[in-house]
Amino acid sequence: MDAPFNNRATSGRHIKVCAKCLMPNSRPRIQFDEQGVCNACRHGESKPVVDWEARRAEFLELLDLHRSKDGSWDCVVPWSGGKDSSYVAHRLKYEFGMTPLLVTFSPMMPTEIGNANREALLNQGFDSLFFRPDQKIMRHMARRFFVERGNPKICWDAGVNALPVRVAAEKNISLVFYAEHGESEYGGKVLSEEHQKKRDFTEVIEHQIGDDPNNWIDGTVSRADLNPYLYPPLDMVKKRGVTAYYFGYFFRWSMLENYEYIRDKYTFQTAPGGRTEGTFTNFDSVDDKIDGLYYYMQFVKFGFGRAVRDACRMIQNNQMTREEAIANALPFDGEFPARYHADVLEYLMMDEEEFRSVVDRHRNPEIWKNENGSWALTFDPAGPDKNYAEKTHE
Repeated sequence: MDAPFNNRATSGRHIKVCAKCLMPNSRPRIQFDEQGVCNACRHGESKPVVDWEARRAEFLELLDLHRSKDGSWDCVVPWSGGKDSSYVAHRLKYEFGMTPLLVTFSPMMPTEIGNANREALLNQGFDSLFFRPDQKIMRHMARRFFVERGNPKICWDAGVNALPVRVAAEKNISLVFYAEHGESEYGGKVLSEEHQKKRDFTEVIEHQIGDDPNNWIDGTVSRADLNPYLYPPLDMVKKRGVTAYYFGYFFRWSMLENYEYIRDKYTFQTAPGGRTEGTFTNFDSVDDKIDGLYYYMQFVKFGFGRAVRDACRMIQNNQMTREEAIANALPFDGEFPARYHADVLEYLMMDEEEFRSVVDRHRNPEIWKNENGSWALTFDPAGPDKNYAEKTHE
């Protein structure tokens, strides 16, 4: 999952849609050039000219410095059981001879599909650590952040980033492999090429979490309750020599190709019915019941949802045209995630009326207008040059 969206679109910004994909400039930190093309598309254009053989050689040198000789763990992979992290883990072990320890910060509301996919990879020959935090605390924070920021997964984002580094430091494993650098792959603030290769923990707190978890203490949450969500002291991380890299820097990153790789290695279950709610794909983010709400709130706050997200990634990898995305993705964008809705309400400890009130509170007036009791986008999600009828959402 890419960087969470915790804030509204920049006040006063005129909403524009990328001329090459379908991403609007309401996505936090995204940049458009003078031709109206987003920096994620420009990053995609750069991939064919990257010297991938040189990066592979650099990668192999890195592994040679860390590969264990006795079969002990020599790297940590933050692992959800999904296609991307499983792709990274499988290649590290079976193509490059590493011995990864897979570290999972539990989904908030695990699905049976996600559980089955994790078990399927473990049956291929991997060790894993699965951590599920205090659910009283997690549910409290999920509700709080859904109400305050329109994002119930902020605390989870903190945990999934912090736990693998903590495990690596505590077990003296100096190498960690995350999947991809979301700011460059999907549009955001790219500080330098080095940041696309090595994970900068300060950048993660600012961009992927959006806050310091130490600020979350309240009448229910104590400092001790936050331990699962906090990075270990950075001086300890440095002392243990822990460095985190992005696998996607060394090898061309593609969510579709990652899925196809995993699908051919073992039985990987996908969403029933041929697609996941809110999109046209069936293989991404299928391990947490609350993910549908996360992507729906992305649509509410920023005017693009799960389908546009998936389509843009495929456009940027030349796996779909813009016209195909308009026809096949936009009809599903912003679809309400009804399948697990009752379970999500129970998890968040709220009724339907409160839920709807919270959702509407996070609608940005730059993005939404209410006409005769129905909500509609204020901009054309296909861009001004495409004949696409405005879609309304009640």
